[in-house]
Amino acid sequence: MTASDLPTPDFSRFPRHADLTALLQAYAAARPDVVELRSIGRSHEGRDIWLLVLTRRSTGADTTKPAFWIDGNIHAAELTACTAALYYLHHVLSNEATDTRLAHLLDTRVVYLVPRLNPDGAELALADVPRFIRSSTRGYPFDEEPPDGMTMEDVDGDGRVLYMRIADPHGTYRKHPQEPRLMVAREPGEIGGEYFRVIPEGTIKAWDGVNVRVNRDREGLDLNRNFPSLWRQEFEQVGAGPYPTSEPEVRTMVDFCVAHPNIGAAVSFHTHSGVILRPMGTTSDDDMTPEDLWMIKRLSDIGANLTGYPAISGFHDFKYHPKEVITGTQDWLYEHQGALCWTVEIWAPNKEAGIDKYDWIHWYRDHPPEDDLKLLKWSDEQCGGKAHVDWKPFVHPQLGPVEIGGWDRMNFWRNPPPQLREREAARFPAWLTQLALSLPKLEILQATCEPVGHSGDGDTWRVRLAVGNAGYLPAYVTHRAKERQVVRGTVFEIALPEGATLVSGKAREVGAHLEGHAPRSSLQAFLPDRDVTADRALQEWIVRGTKGGVVTVDARADRAGAVRASITLG
Repeated sequence: MTASDLPTPDFSRFPRHADLTALLQAYAAARPDVVELRSIGRSHEGRDIWLLVLTRRSTGADTTKPAFWIDGNIHAAELTACTAALYYLHHVLSNEATDTRLAHLLDTRVVYLVPRLNPDGAELALADVPRFIRSSTRGYPFDEEPPDGMTMEDVDGDGRVLYMRIADPHGTYRKHPQEPRLMVAREPGEIGGEYFRVIPEGTIKAWDGVNVRVNRDREGLDLNRNFPSLWRQEFEQVGAGPYPTSEPEVRTMVDFCVAHPNIGAAVSFHTHSGVILRPMGTTSDDDMTPEDLWMIKRLSDIGANLTGYPAISGFHDFKYHPKEVITGTQDWLYEHQGALCWTVEIWAPNKEAGIDKYDWIHWYRDHPPEDDLKLLKWSDEQCGGKAHVDWKPFVHPQLGPVEIGGWDRMNFWRNPPPQLREREAARFPAWLTQLALSLPKLEILQATCEPVGHSGDGDTWRVRLAVGNAGYLPAYVTHRAKERQVVRGTVFEIALPEGATLVSGKAREVGAHLEGHAPRSSLQAFLPDRDVTADRALQEWIVRGTKGGVVTVDARADRAGAVRASITLG
């Protein structure tokens, strides 16, 4: 098979579930030697949650290789996250024949890739009459429509959910003096101007003629808050669900990852902000295991250099509120599983507009009007005026005369415009590949047998198996994994031919954790690295058996893979 046999996806479009299914089936059919498609569960509405197993089957089963996990689209309208996962799949399959790093990746590692972890929410966002909920489509915390209040929806039939502005002397906003299309905040103490109340586009039930309260979506779940790590009830963490992994999409991922201890690192794609978020989300850097923090920062800096996205701390730099912490995929994979994990927030429209200095969260609370002018210029020149929609009069069924327009947050903020989606997805393959190739990899250094004696019971042999970790990361990947006791040291096993017996050694031995070839200090450090072969382990057995018999020896490490050798006595 060649790259020309692969499907030719249009990365400017977001596929609906049926189209995504057909696309993934086409990849599996085109490259059965390296792609296996599995349904690992079903969503709340019964859709398959597709996982691709990406590895060269001829070099071993996926469970015997170090694994890298990629997921996307856990949030309904964050559709570019799915695009990034699909782009990486296509990149690997299109280039592995000519790129030795990608060929080595498929030979020695496995990538578990879930392009769309939340198919129900994405399908709603892509519907003919779309709705942009946070995550799952299940009613929560109550499966009831609100009896009153405003529901955000498209009321003028243009397929977008924008804003409505209403002239009001008590309003928070006014027109920008140089650009009346823009609404900017009223200054403290400002009086005597034309002011507006700006509210989301939607309809109002049981309106009393005075108060407008925007209802939360009936579908109030946030699947990324349903993971076990630091799970909290609704009053502390909105959308968390009734209990950890209560939702089938999250339970599917947790069950799969727990059943596959070979997963040592992961990237979870989201939108938006144009940043790489590194662990931890719930603890300051000062309270992290230093060795893990140093490694995470090192690999994060590589990501920043390769993608152009800054790498920042979820705890220190990306809190929605300074007194709160949020949890999700990243926290569970690192805190509970001890796997390295990054959350990538794709796409930064403010940066695209030339706003270079901004805080990723605080900017959305307050920023100078000059930034809005830059964004409007970007909308006009690069987006055909679609990112900011000109205001137009509309007679609202409850409010009467209003104007509808403003920022199209879902189509140009939550996701890039169509012409930029492939460009954003193309930022990540080099970093994803480098992370996967940094995973530990167990290899055989020696597998030998030598005679040590003879007695009436038969010949005696010394069987030796020496293994080494050929990867950059240690076999345990993180100290967190050892602290949580989710990984073991190197496990050695021996299987004897019929009639043979063990004189010394055990049929199964658990040895040391193997380090990788990552430097623990520089060559100018105060003291040299004393254990210079900490990446190696040796196991010996004394076997009594007949010459010509075949002994099988195995070694495995949870996150470094498994190796096997057959040794003939004699």
